[in-house]
Amino acid sequence: MTPSTMLRKIDEVLGKAKTGILATIDNKNQPHMRWMTPAFLNGRPGALFAVTSPLFAKIVELEFCNKVQWMIQSPSLRDIVTINGTVSIIDNPALKAEILESIGKKLFVFWKVNPQTDFVVLETVLHEATWFCPMNNIRETVIFS
Repeated sequence: MTPSTMLRKIDEVLGKAKTGILATIDNKNQPHMRWMTPAFLNGRPGALFAVTSPLFAKIVELEFCNKVQWMIQSPSLRDIVTINGTVSIIDNPALKAEILESIGKKLFVFWKVNPQTDFVVLETVLHEATWFCPMNNIRETVIFS
């Protein structure tokens, strides 16, 4: 599978799932996972974007270790994607506007737990992704350069 084919596959699974699980590591090397609403943005291939509050614990975790893993699965569990990458925390008004345009309507839980509406963008640069189709026992891994 080529990198561009993998990106299309991730986008397809994400379109069905709408959410994914982000795994981080804290300063005691303990893993933490949470549901997030990631998205690809047009014109920015090879990166997955999400939002969070600058006050949430994951910010401290990402400052300690910016290596993360995402897991996105279709509701039927026919497609499961895991993504390894590195995250940058970005507080850029233009990027914030772009991400709100893309996924703002899907962030009702985020706004409920973060009523002050302050947020930053998490940009995950993809290093490796694996697509797994358990029903057909197919597993494809791509390393992004």
